[in-house]
Amino acid sequence: MGSIRQRGRIWWVQYYRGGRRYEESARSDKWEAARDLLRLREGDIAKGLPITARIGRLKFDDAVADVITDYKVNRKRSLPELKRRITLHLEPFFGGWRMATIATADVRVYTNERQKAGASNAEINRELAILKRAFNLALQGGKLLAKPYIPLLQERNIRTGFFEREQFEAVRAHLPAYLQGVVTFAYLTGWRVPSEVLPLEWRHVDFTAGELRLDPHTTKNDDGRVFPFDPMPELKTLLEDQRAEYKRLAARKQKLSPYVFTRNGARIKWILNAWRAACKAAGCPGRIPHDFRRTAVRNLVRAGVSEKTAMLLTGHKTRSVFDRYDIVNEADLRAAVARLADTLAQSATRAGRGRKR
Repeated sequence: MGSIRQRGRIWWVQYYRGGRRYEESARSDKWEAARDLLRLREGDIAKGLPITARIGRLKFDDAVADVITDYKVNRKRSLPELKRRITLHLEPFFGGWRMATIATADVRVYTNERQKAGASNAEINRELAILKRAFNLALQGGKLLAKPYIPLLQERNIRTGFFEREQFEAVRAHLPAYLQGVVTFAYLTGWRVPSEVLPLEWRHVDFTAGELRLDPHTTKNDDGRVFPFDPMPELKTLLEDQRAEYKRLAARKQKLSPYVFTRNGARIKWILNAWRAACKAAGCPGRIPHDFRRTAVRNLVRAGVSEKTAMLLTGHKTRSVFDRYDIVNEADLRAAVARLADTLAQSATRAGRGRKR
């Protein structure tokens, strides 16, 4: 069995495993904290969990390196975004810390600092999710024995933006030519720009069948997707124009890319700088490319397409998310009230005719 003793004001615990003695600080001047720590360690020993000199020495930098490796192994497309959040936000705050010393209070301080910097609740939650994943992987790998509670923020900043046709055309007109096809495709299909439009390859375009096809496990929800483009002249013309540009580059014997949307034959990886400038010039500041998903859902519903079919076309897996994207604006409300007024007027007319009889 273990024992508890005090060094100065701080309590320490001592326990044995496999004949070896281990000592560990409770980091507290409260005897109860040391008692709880000793009970935890004795329970870990009874369960056969590993306790070595390295336990508790894991640093934040090594822990997030494990998260990056996990993303690579599972081929997650959000790996660049993960690295960006770690480098820009998490590392400047937690870099060099031992994971065992990060407490809930420290997480709250980090959250407060990010809020002061103007970060949204959603952005902060994505960063805290990385921290939680780092702790979970450390526990799974036997590098830590406990993790702190990491409180998340309530997200009330659900976006409701969408584009009317004239707004979309105004933004498109201010974009470079090589990006105009990208945003037109996103506007018509509602597909995700960074993960589904920019990575779109010619092998996904079947001109014979008139269909776009995304492979399973290449979309956010891992489902494959089919989008017929033959019935939509604007989309068909766009793809034919992109193919003509591909053939033009091939005739000049330039190095070709398998991607549909390119800049002089090279894959387009980033559009946000040009996008923000175009939105500002068009009088639509603050819009994001993801607004095209809400726009496409709204256009499909307005066109009378069934919700199940619309979800298959845009790649929404759950009804709750689809409903969140099905934006109703003031014009929709006015149109609904106008239809109600017509119905009531017709009812009143029929009632009046009945009284005359």
